[in-house]
Amino acid sequence: MTMSTLDLEGSDVFKGMFQIRSKNGGKTWTKPQKSEPLAPRIETIDGVERPVAASDFWPKWHKKSGVLLGTGHTVVYTPEWKVANPRPRHTAYSVYDPKKEEWLPWMKMEMPESGAFANAGAGCVQRLDLEDGSILLPIYFSPPEKNSRVAVCHCSFDGKTLRYQKMGNSLSVDDDSRGLHEPSLMAFGGKYFLTIRNDLQGYVTTSEDGLHYEAIRPWTFDDGSPLGNYNTQQHWVRHSDALYLVYTRRGADNDHVFRHRAPLFMAKVDPKKLAVIRETEVALVPERGARLGNFGVTEISPKETWVTVSEWMQPEGVEKYGSDGSVYVAKINWKKRNKLFGK
Repeated sequence: MTMSTLDLEGSDVFKGMFQIRSKNGGKTWTKPQKSEPLAPRIETIDGVERPVAASDFWPKWHKKSGVLLGTGHTVVYTPEWKVANPRPRHTAYSVYDPKKEEWLPWMKMEMPESGAFANAGAGCVQRLDLEDGSILLPIYFSPPEKNSRVAVCHCSFDGKTLRYQKMGNSLSVDDDSRGLHEPSLMAFGGKYFLTIRNDLQGYVTTSEDGLHYEAIRPWTFDDGSPLGNYNTQQHWVRHSDALYLVYTRRGADNDHVFRHRAPLFMAKVDPKKLAVIRETEVALVPERGARLGNFGVTEISPKETWVTVSEWMQPEGVEKYGSDGSVYVAKINWKKRNKLFGK
């Protein structure tokens, strides 16, 4: 498991990444250890030395090459550790060395030479690895003078280097928001499903080939009412029998939580209606005042899937509801074997 430090006096200020390990299925863990290869580094940008951090990092096993590949994006700061504006961004990635029990120094995925991709990355996205070892990697990017949009890249990966190959259609919104962010991708029942963060409401869309997507639509419950998720990521949990969404939302006696980012819910998705089935909703992680909006999903075995998240102790005062910065591992134990495990 990887975790980033967070400067509580700033916005998106990540000054280090730590890792912990378990060799007994999560019963016990090592103490947090700072990962120097994943640490911020100084780069000269426009003639100025600036800290650059790899963040929003998501490790996932890459079956074809037999390595653990983590993806995320970079954050460029001013010398005073404020997020740079305009904000250059790259997809950051790293491969884990099991012998050294350490990550290799993070690298940047090269994108086509275009000003549209000067601010493009895969922070907090849920990627999809294909049988041939290639990767469908969702990204979000901000062309000059435009809000952020989403697309899926087809990438190659040989166990060492992540390479961009091609990209599908871009998805965007024409509203007063910052655009579309943090897309997550999953395949189920012969289709591809993409869920997307937006300031005003979460969106969903589908594709036949994984690259070209239909027009996005807002997430709703199966009765047609709004899901209530906004300005927060959502991710997929997949079983061979069903597709599930993990999300946060309004309307759960949680008005005191920043952006209603707790509790963390999970519910079954109707793949034809593209709606969340309300009666299947359960709370995976409880609400204790702190937000739980940034989280990850890991398929552990055919019998078990984990959702990992930590309490984000910002703004000041969230601790009065009981939060203390805890890290949660919510273990989903399947009654039936997940036949899609490893695919």
